[in-house]
Formats: sequence, structure tokens, C-alpha cells
Amino acid sequence: MKILGLAAFLLLLGAIVCQNNRQNNAKTGGKSTKKTGGTQGADVSQSSTEVDLSPRSTGSTVATGSSRERGSGNRGAAAAPAGTGSTRTPGQQAEEMRLHFLKNTQVTCNDGTAAGFYLREFRGSRRWLLFLEGGWCCYSKETCDFRFQNIPRLMSSSGWPQTKTGNGIMSSQAEENPHWHNANIVFIPYCSSDVWSGTGPTARSRSREKENDQNANTTEYIFMGSLIIREVIKDLVPKGIKQAKVVMLTGTSAGGTGVLLNIDRVAGQLEQLGAEAQVRGLVDSGWFLQSKQPRSLNCPETVPCSPEDAIKMGLRFWNGVVPNRCRQLYKKGEEWQCFFGHKLYSTMTSPLFVVQWLFDEEQLRVENIYMGSQRMTPEQWQYIQNLGRELKTSLSDVTAVFAPSCLSHTMLTKSNWMTFQVKGTSLPRALQCWDKNLEAARNNRTPARGCPFHLVDTCQWPQCNPTCPALVNQATQQELTLMQMLVALGLDLQSLGVDPQEDVESLVSMVSNGG
Repeated sequence: MKILGLAAFLLLLGAIVCQNNRQNNAKTGGKSTKKTGGTQGADVSQSSTEVDLSPRSTGSTVATGSSRERGSGNRGAAAAPAGTGSTRTPGQQAEEMRLHFLKNTQVTCNDGTAAGFYLREFRGSRRWLLFLEGGWCCYSKETCDFRFQNIPRLMSSSGWPQTKTGNGIMSSQAEENPHWHNANIVFIPYCSSDVWSGTGPTARSRSREKENDQNANTTEYIFMGSLIIREVIKDLVPKGIKQAKVVMLTGTSAGGTGVLLNIDRVAGQLEQLGAEAQVRGLVDSGWFLQSKQPRSLNCPETVPCSPEDAIKMGLRFWNGVVPNRCRQLYKKGEEWQCFFGHKLYSTMTSPLFVVQWLFDEEQLRVENIYMGSQRMTPEQWQYIQNLGRELKTSLSDVTAVFAPSCLSHTMLTKSNWMTFQVKGTSLPRALQCWDKNLEAARNNRTPARGCPFHLVDTCQWPQCNPTCPALVNQATQQELTLMQMLVALGLDLQSLGVDPQEDVESLVSMVSNGG
């Protein structure tokens, strides 16, 4: 119990430091991210929603009321819509991205409507950023029906707006996006529900379509995520992508996993088109560990599926594909393992940068740990402590990493993404250092010194990094006080042997300097 008490105690100390640091950031012009619907989504439009790779998404919030009810539903069906980032003042309004539907009308969203992309061109730029939206998946008729009823924009283009505005790494404002604001930005909406792996209807589903073509009440879905990416590349050729110097495929959550699955395929496609661009991958919150929760065999419909089970079922349902080099490592039926970055990474040939919170909220939800919605058991606290260590181990061989010791999900599209730091270096700065290193290697030059891009927090506890996003009460949208956070986390101080009246000043500096 003393160990558990120390864990909880240091967590609280980290929260104090985070709160003080955020107050300092506010004084120096740092932006805060508002959350609507209890989430910090990775979306780029105030009018749309984001649903992430893990079955439930809440961002850096503490669940209350209705969010707890959402968290108790069928996790395998579809995630609850997430909110958007901070709104801009009129003077800061970014140039908008405009919608283009694919020229190949045979490659579609789940419901057969046209797939497409949003594009903001920057004339003269030879740098391209292609962004894959996140949104978990559906993997059976039942889960896809549920998804279509509740989040139709993730399965159909019929309601897509004509324009979108980019935040974070897709912003056209230099003060928000110092190194990529002047690139050509392509946002690819997620409407295939297949973690960007589908290649069209399976033979089985085509057979069912023939059998049911006279049944107007039967809904069949098409899964073409990987084909959508291919067709977007084709449609960008007249826009100048063949003359690109750098093409960076990036995405958050399910979109991040989509980067892992498709980056080498995109590089090969551009090479076949005659492009000489260096193709890079940037994965945000898509580097998941496998679940440790026991599950029922074959994941019956009455039991929520783990991500592994959902992917196993989904690969057959989507006619999904994984990278060839990874697929060759596993026997037939085990290809689902290539959806996990730590198993896929060694087979990749394209440069990759991984952005991952060490205590990703969606990873915790895989283990049925919902921060604030229930009391923590000793086993859950032990899992939380182990999670950070295991993620660090899984990232140890990755060349380029940015991994803060925080409770959150997604980073690249938050308007305040520049405020997060690891060892005094922000994520935009780390990406710039990675860019310089790759350019130096490409031109046989010596890499710049003092410009780090492998950054992993060394402190051990959630929220011990002073730049972590705030934990926010989603009902009031207010940052929690220390005592409110204690209550929301369900911690019983007395049972854990923690004295809230004890003087903790001597430990605050130890926690704050741990990152």
C-alpha cells in the first residue's frame, strides 16, 4: 500500500506542477484548447467531430455524467464523437482547404458515396503534407450499422462541407505552425471504417450483394481505405506532387495506424510515377500496445471486442491488406499483428517519426480504465505505472520520437501543440530537427548538433511533465483543482496512506524536473 500511496502522491504533485506551468504559459501567450463533448479531438473543423482509434475517446478530460454512460456502451461499435480545438479570432482565421472528390468514381466511402480530399495549395512549395483522419473502425454488419446511425460522416461524404480549416500542423498561420504553414496541405477524410487498409468488397460480400439485390432493406458496405489513399495521390499529380521534394504522410489515432500501414506503399507509388520526393511518415497516437485483458474466443457479438479481435474480424470483413514485408513475418491468419507499430517498425523502409503520449487515454480504455468514472483498483494503478515503461521500451529502437509522460490522446492538430515539451524541446522543434537530419543525410552532410528528435520523458508518473494538457471537467469546461481531481480520479487518500495536509514542497521540484 505504501507503493500505491507514493504513486498516487506523485501523480498529484505532477498535477500541481502542471497547473503552475500552465498559468505561466498563459502569461506568455500560450493557447489553451477548449474541449466540447468532453474530448480533445484531432479534427480540423469546428463543425465536424473526431473519433479515434481506440473504442472510446475523451481527450484530456475527467468523465462525468453522460460521458460515463457513453463509456459503458458497446466499445467495439463506434466511438462517441469528440470535440474540436480552440477557436480562432477573426484576424487569425486560416486559409481554408477546399473539397475535391476523387476522379475515379469507383473508389468510394462505405455507403458508395464519392470519396475525396481537402486541399490547400501553396504555390511554389515543393513540400506536401497528407493527413489521414482518425476514427476507429467497424468490423461487422452490426457494428457498421451502429456507426452509420451515429456517426454517418465517417462512412459517407453526403454531409461533408465544401471547406475545412486546419489547426496545429495543418494551420496556415506561421505562429501556430512555424515549419509547415507554407506547405501544400491535403486532409483526407476517413469514410472507409477500415483503419485505411481496405481494398474493396470481399468475394463473400459480393456474393451476398447478389443474393440481396432485391432486398431494399439490406445495407452492404464497401471498404476502400487503402485505395482512397492511392487515388488521392493520382489526383494530386496535376497539382504538382510529382515535383515534390518532401511528401509527409501523417495522421492521428486510426489515421496514425493508417500511416504505418500505407507509408511504404505511398513511397512506391510516387517512385513509379517518377517523383524523386523523400516520403516520410508521421504517426500521432497510433502506436498502441496489445491488450492484456482476457477476451472470449472469437469475440461474440454480445461481448465488446478488444482491438486485436476487432482487427482480426475486420481484416476479413474489409478485404484488408498489410505491408508485404511485415506480412511475410507471420503465418496466415496472424497478419493482424502488423497493425501494431512495435511489430511493424523493423520492416519499414521509409523514415518515421512517432508522436505518442506515454499514458494514452485510449490505451487505458482498452483495459477498461476510464479516468474519473470509477475508482482505481490496485491492479489498474499497477497497469498505469507499467504502461509508461512498456511504451518507452517499445519506442527505444525508433529513431525519431516525441513521447511526453501525460494523460491525453492526439497532439498534432491541437491549436496549442507548440506548448508541449519533452526535455525543453517542443514537438515542432523536434520535427524541424528531424527534417534537418534527414536533409543532411540525403546530401552527405554532418547532422546538426544540439538538435534532438528522440525525446522520451524520463519521469515515471502520468502528468509529471509540467507541459501536459490540463485535466478538465467536461461538464463545466473548467480546469480541475487538486481536490476535485482527487475526487474525479476516485482515489481514497486514507486507504492509500496519503496525507493531503502533508507539506509537499520538497517533492514538487523532483517531479517537475523529472521530464
